[in-house]
Amino acid sequence: MWNNGRTSLFSMVVCMIFAFLVWGCDAKPKQPPSMPPAEVAYITVESQPLTLTTELPGRTVASLVAEIRPQVSGLLQKRLFVEGADVKTGQVLYLIDPAPFETALRNAKAALAKAEAGLPAIRARVQRFQGLVASRAVSQQDYDDAVSGLRQAEAEVEYWRAQVDTARINLGYTKVIAPISGRIGRSNVTEGALVAAYQPQTLAVIQQLSPIYVDVPQSTAELLQLRQRLEKGRMKLTEQTRNLVKLRLEDGSSYDETGVFRFQDVTVDQSTGSVILRMEFANKRHVLLPGMFVKAIIEEGVKEDAILVPQQAVTRTPKGEPMVMLVNEQGGVEPRIIAVERPVGDKWHVVSGLKPGDRIVLEGLQRIRPGMPIKPVPFNAQAHGNAQAMPHGNSQAGPPQQGQAGEQPSSRAH
Repeated sequence: MWNNGRTSLFSMVVCMIFAFLVWGCDAKPKQPPSMPPAEVAYITVESQPLTLTTELPGRTVASLVAEIRPQVSGLLQKRLFVEGADVKTGQVLYLIDPAPFETALRNAKAALAKAEAGLPAIRARVQRFQGLVASRAVSQQDYDDAVSGLRQAEAEVEYWRAQVDTARINLGYTKVIAPISGRIGRSNVTEGALVAAYQPQTLAVIQQLSPIYVDVPQSTAELLQLRQRLEKGRMKLTEQTRNLVKLRLEDGSSYDETGVFRFQDVTVDQSTGSVILRMEFANKRHVLLPGMFVKAIIEEGVKEDAILVPQQAVTRTPKGEPMVMLVNEQGGVEPRIIAVERPVGDKWHVVSGLKPGDRIVLEGLQRIRPGMPIKPVPFNAQAHGNAQAMPHGNSQAGPPQQGQAGEQPSSRAH
């Protein structure tokens, strides 16, 4: 009986194992649930007028500079100006001891008076000899000698007259005056110093600060590119802003006066391959000082059909080429290589690769691949005002800034 029980139990276990095997072969595997298409936000490309500007670094230069040097040698008696003050043309700046020059002027006047005193007698003698030489009462030689003596006396008078003028001029040079109006710097000499005529060291420097110049270098390659864009009609200059220039100071603030483009240098610097552009700015409050580092914002022209794309929508290929993801007609995405020229605020100025009406992905770039199905939705700037609106989207760029040249208040409004 025990053997029969063991046999029955073994048969039951075998039957159960066979039943499980048969059930496992007949059972169908469960399919995992399908993932819904990734939702991405896109914007539609539109063209718009864009004012293209170039920002060039430069230095401020005084419009007039006068280096004050003495024109006569002597002892400096007085300094008659306040350092750092504004001076006027003709204002006396320094006084050199005039005593030696006053004496030289009196000596020259005395010598002139002596020469003029003997001139009438010599002239009368020539007149008498002129009447006697015809009757041979005076020889021709005596007459010639008298005429020669007259000419020498007249030349001596002219010489001393010139000496008087020179002495008077030198006496006037003892007062060192300002040749231009402007702001004078510090004095390089003090009272009691001995100065020499036309010495290398300046006594002081006067600079006219209003108007003031700004000299900026621009490469010849950029000038040629700008000329080609204008000739091909890709840009045009407006008459109102053709020669107007704006300025940005060292601290990043904008200068409140608008400058005027004056001229372009005709010589190229061989070491840098650039030419100097000169602008002129009013500077009544003397905010700009000579030698300051500034940035001049020069308007190149207006491009009527410019395309601006937010920088967050542009990625780079392994080769470094700029690329965007386009939403095609089949509801998928495809990469598109583009060419960008320059940043404009938080956007790129696209010069090729896109046309108005194209749809480019702005949010959700990290969750899509070319060819995969997507669910495109128009980008809403208000709904996507923060990074939480699209948790897995690309939110590297901040909200668009206003006030950029040629830029709409918000490119996300498309």
